[in-house]
Amino acid sequence: MKIAGIRFHEQDKIYDFDQGDFTLTKGEYVIVETEQGVEAGAIMYCDQDVDDDKTDAEYKPIVRKATTTDLDKIESYRGRSEEAMEACRGYLKELKLAMKLADVHFAFDGSKVTAFFTAEERVDFRELVKKLTRHFQKSVRLQQVGARDAAGIVGGYGVCGRQICCHGFLQEFQSITADTVKVQQVAQGNEKISGACGRLMCCMAFEAKHYQEAAQEMPNVEQVVRTSKGKGKVVSRNLLNRTVNVSFAEGDNATFSLTEIKW
Repeated sequence: MKIAGIRFHEQDKIYDFDQGDFTLTKGEYVIVETEQGVEAGAIMYCDQDVDDDKTDAEYKPIVRKATTTDLDKIESYRGRSEEAMEACRGYLKELKLAMKLADVHFAFDGSKVTAFFTAEERVDFRELVKKLTRHFQKSVRLQQVGARDAAGIVGGYGVCGRQICCHGFLQEFQSITADTVKVQQVAQGNEKISGACGRLMCCMAFEAKHYQEAAQEMPNVEQVVRTSKGKGKVVSRNLLNRTVNVSFAEGDNATFSLTEIKW
């Protein structure tokens, strides 16, 4: 059996569905039936073989490829989302809620509206749900997302001048830790390594493995090495250039390539 990965919203994770006999391509839309109702989603991957220990019953089938009528409906909901965002922001201001709205999503079958938001602290949004329910005349669900998720929904441009990765192509977030930054010899607290979300940039993970491998091939800082000038202690190292700066007992320093030292 072949499975296809489908995403219903930029914030959502990817769900696997039974591809059946459909010939699919990445990016096209299909209609599926979920536990929450009928939804339209974009194909993120397809033609993947299912694991042998799983059964057909674990995957819901794809109902159909999106028709022209379906695509028009999807586009109309996108247009309504902007209007819905303005309405939601108005209610947030009226109720003085410390929430930041990220997006509003209409279910394909028209039964439900989901508002995605971020908040630094716990927020009582029961009154907001009541107002939104009356406004849209539909079931309303509020879903809190993290700052990185919100940035992925809203989009923007990074210091590199390109569209931020989480909005452009990243499908899953990787953990960016202080160690990830440290191994790349970037000063912590540097604003240039903070993304639009205010967190460490996702792209810090792209080259981390290369830096980690390079670090393993070099002596550690404070390690004693032998050079043409005698024994000295490593005070710093350049992982990309594969060089180390060595301090000697006489007080002078010198830079050596890896081929010029032993340890």
